Amino acid sequence: MSIKKLFVTMSIVLSLSACQSTEQQKTSLLSVPFTQPQQVTLSNQVTLARIEQRLLTSELKPDQLAQTYFERGALYDNMGLPTLASIDYDRVLRIRPDIPGVYNLIGIHYTVAMQFDKAYESFDNVLELDPEYDYAYLNRGIALYYGNRKELSKADFQTYLSKDNLDPYRALWLYIATYDVDKQQARQQLLEAANTLDKEKWAYQLVQVFLGEITEQQLFDKIGYGVSNQNEYRERLCEAYFYLAKKALWQGDKKRAIDYFNLTLATNIYQFVEHKYAKLELKLLFSDEPNSAG
Repeated sequence: MSIKKLFVTMSIVLSLSACQSTEQQKTSLLSVPFTQPQQVTLSNQVTLARIEQRLLTSELKPDQLAQTYFERGALYDNMGLPTLASIDYDRVLRIRPDIPGVYNLIGIHYTVAMQFDKAYESFDNVLELDPEYDYAYLNRGIALYYGNRKELSKADFQTYLSKDNLDPYRALWLYIATYDVDKQQARQQLLEAANTLDKEKWAYQLVQVFLGEITEQQLFDKIGYGVSNQNEYRERLCEAYFYLAKKALWQGDKKRAIDYFNLTLATNIYQFVEHKYAKLELKLLFSDEPNSAG
């Protein structure tokens, strides 16, 4: 089946706990594009087997051992196995406590687990080791956002955007952080950023949705244009679902937001921040439910 024909009506059945059975009865239908979830590839399995063999049979020097654990941890992350990934990242830091990329990944895990102080410390370590590590500003900004430190979050996202003002995703995260504080300022910032963003990038359409220049349906109608393979299509859906979920929350449509966040998770694009934080968004939403304590 071609990508353009992959449209189905999804019924999102929530089964997070017995406490949420009433929420399940309210499940609505979303008519949106959808596709099969990402699967663990043969390439990933072969790579994992080779890493395991290397660890079992090779006498690795400390730097080589650290690199191998780092490779396996990143692979576990991409396969949706964060606990195993964290164990390997800890092993790396015991050998080489000077690798900024490892602190960055550990910080993301702490954010998803809502251990915000540990997350801030991890991202601070990244920037201490490498002040030019862009993604530390993104991920610390996200941690500050979910840790309810919105003004500090905005500052990190402004720095992140200033390092590449062509990137729509950077403008989107600044918008998200600012919206909860000042809706008018958020819109004005996004309008100004739009003047310099790369309009050829597909994510610019997400900016247009937030600015009201196109509708959600128009976004989905064009989401497959220029896609070269099924996984690229799946990645776009992962991103679109997440940002539309945030929009639905701001509009007061919690049920629609929950459906979109669940669709984000259903893509299995584990390596994307949108997938990682959709899980956190759902955790926060259900923690607000009157019966969430079960």
